[in-house]
Amino acid sequence: MPLQNRVNPFGGLDAVQARGAWLGNRGILHNDDKQIVSLWRSKAWITCRLRFKSVHRVVFSPHTWSELFFLDEATAFAAGHRPCAYCRRKRYSEFKQAWCSANASLIALPHPPVTEIDLQLHAQRVTRGGTKVTHRERFGSLPTGTFVVRERAPCLIWQGQLFPWSHKGYGHPVPTPAPNSSATVLTPASIVAMFRKGFQPAVHPSAVR
Repeated sequence: MPLQNRVNPFGGLDAVQARGAWLGNRGILHNDDKQIVSLWRSKAWITCRLRFKSVHRVVFSPHTWSELFFLDEATAFAAGHRPCAYCRRKRYSEFKQAWCSANASLIALPHPPVTEIDLQLHAQRVTRGGTKVTHRERFGSLPTGTFVVRERAPCLIWQGQLFPWSHKGYGHPVPTPAPNSSATVLTPASIVAMFRKGFQPAVHPSAVR
């Protein structure tokens, strides 16, 4: 049986065979039987490289952080993760600069510690009870890279098209809602603001058609 460590755009963890392109971390979420017992143990939800130097990890080893996996960076951002400052330093720096520029009203200092960003993201991604935080926006105002809910399923807005998501990749584009219609947005509001300023996530090849 596959482990329950594939992250969906709602931030939930699924047990599926599909492999991910990125690694993630929210702390130690599993027990000695490799069962998920918590959705997070840290407010620093990060996205890491699958391979970094000569580091080798055994998935869900005892007493160390739980390895999570994502289809792509867009999925990770929708779930509320941000780039790791250790194994993805360049991307982390790009993210932090773009996030602070797009969300100056949320921070007291122009160059805050990343813990402040993590606190903002945590409030925008999940409630204390573990429910996904969503918000509503006009569909036509949403930038590329944003995830929305359509017919209860997650879909990615990418280059003017709407792609239904799965752990294996994106399906064929579906009709887009009217620009003035209201959309339920999965991607945290501060990350949407960052996308609106021009920052774009990496996406699975199935969305590049």
